[in-house]
Amino acid sequence: MTDGPLTEGTVLHADLDAFFASVEQRDDPALRGRPVIVGGGVVVAASYEAKKRGVRTPSNIRRARQICPEAVVVPPRFEAYTEASRRVFEVFADTTPVVEALSIDEAFLEVGGLRRIRGAPSQIARQLRADVAERVGLPISVGVARTKYLAKIASASAKPDGLLVVHLEGEREFLHALPVERLWGVGEVTAAKLHQHHVRTVGQIAAMELREATTLLGAATGRHLWALAQGHDPRRVETGQRRGSMGAQHALGSRRRSVEEIETILLGLVDRVTSRMRRVDRTGSVVTISLRFGDFGRSTASHTLARPTSHTTTVLDAARTLLRQRWPEVERRGLTLIGVSVGQVDDAPLQLALPLDATSGTELDTAIDEVRGKFGTASVRRAAQLGEGRPRASQPILPD
Repeated sequence: MTDGPLTEGTVLHADLDAFFASVEQRDDPALRGRPVIVGGGVVVAASYEAKKRGVRTPSNIRRARQICPEAVVVPPRFEAYTEASRRVFEVFADTTPVVEALSIDEAFLEVGGLRRIRGAPSQIARQLRADVAERVGLPISVGVARTKYLAKIASASAKPDGLLVVHLEGEREFLHALPVERLWGVGEVTAAKLHQHHVRTVGQIAAMELREATTLLGAATGRHLWALAQGHDPRRVETGQRRGSMGAQHALGSRRRSVEEIETILLGLVDRVTSRMRRVDRTGSVVTISLRFGDFGRSTASHTLARPTSHTTTVLDAARTLLRQRWPEVERRGLTLIGVSVGQVDDAPLQLALPLDATSGTELDTAIDEVRGKFGTASVRRAAQLGEGRPRASQPILPD
């Protein structure tokens, strides 16, 4: 097959390999080539050497050690991951002005306007991988294709530390050979339904009539998966969009904790989220808590506030109520992770809604933010957090 700009799509999907574990291996040469597990009570990340031995995320650290006794377990260093992510996104920005961040370790890049000055998309992708290796010291896999969906599949197929170009004339062959599980939107339930009807590849879905797909899977899911199987994905790479929610989470390990302990952790998470919202002058109206249980099942619960806010106490009250409502299930199943987010985030209103009372504004919150900004996050703490030791490092996040 002939290489060249006319046979290649212009969308790149760049995805750092085993990101947290790769940062640890980069910073400690003794870990290179060895199975590395990042985490405390729960596996947060695993190197490819550990994954090859069966270590998965999320799973219990004790179980992971049984599967891979030679693994080196290191605690997460979120500041290091945030810094590494920032430097990688600087490489992305130097490659093309059209970058759509998906998470701290992956992004779509549109390079269609760079052919004359930078060469074919595959050449740009090779240079991107070399630049990330040289400037940040991390491995990154890149997929090149006509659509975002195909580019993302290509980068996953190229892992670890590889490059895969899906040429225009080879799209159908590449796509139709994939298992149905590779389609966006196919989870365990949908996959089981497809397998029950002897549908195992994307090509088999593509061969259906649209009416067959919607009859089998329902109107929305059937239409969505059928379109992807045909190679239809009209989404463009978009840049400059602000996030619709802000959140934070805390891994707990396997130790049982009281509701008071969890509420103290929840306070720290809410404090962190609302502080970020105030820093970028944004408010939100939907409070959601996310729970991961001891059996690794997950659950979420949400509450819509009367009006958008970044007021710590208001968000905390809603989050506490949601937690208390789910506490019987937590006691029964155990809890290994808790997260909180504020959704329907938008720019803060110019005028507060009435009526106001002494606790409805963010003046105190803003004063605390300023003190912490000048003297550090440990300089001002709430009474419930005293005796906790140093505040937990923030998990790495996308820029707001």
